[in-house]
Parts: sequence; C-alpha cells; structure tokens
Amino acid sequence: MLFRVDAASTVSLAEQIAVQVRLAVLNDELKAGERLPPARELAAALRVNMHTVLRAYGVLRDERIIEMRQGRGAWVRQDVEPGFVRLTELAGQFLTEARKLGLSQPEIRRLIEGA
Repeated sequence: MLFRVDAASTVSLAEQIAVQVRLAVLNDELKAGERLPPARELAAALRVNMHTVLRAYGVLRDERIIEMRQGRGAWVRQDVEPGFVRLTELAGQFLTEARKLGLSQPEIRRLIEGA
C-alpha cells in the first residue's frame, strides 16, 4: 500500500495517514491480519516525524481498526468490520464540519441524539 501526505493540507499529517488506512480497509486493500509498515520506515518514506505515524496508528488502535504491540508492529485487527470503519470515517467528517460551523460539544451531541 502506498501512503501519501500533503504538507500544505489543513488536515493534520497523522489524520491523513489514518484516513488512508481506513479507506484501504474499506476498499479491501488492507485485509484482516495484514501488517502495516513499521512506524519508523513509514515516517522515513513520508519524510515526517515518527511520532506523527505513531499518532495515526494510535487513533486507529483507539478506533479498534488496528492492533499494536511494541516491538512487534501494527496490523489490521482480525475482527475489523468494514461497516464500522465506514461509520468511523463518516463520524470524523461530521465532527469536522460541525466544528467548522462553530458548534459546541453539547450542540453536536444533541444533533446526534436527535437523528
């Protein structure tokens, strides 16, 4: 899988990496159990700080898309559900738009609960 980042984008570099992994899972380019590039290697290839890659991987871990083990790398979870990945991506887009409109957390919560 080929990763790319755009330093001029308003989207953080870590989020750009996370989005690409989510889309690769959705498009079946990354399959359950498949290893992701080591953070150090991906950082060097993208010319970004290793902590940027680790931040992206951490977000994906928190979203239960990947698993990480220190010294053993990161890989797509065996039980990853593409539908869940899609909802996670849509939720992120929703939050981005809501914040652009200046909505507060309680307002966002009310919108979601009312939907």
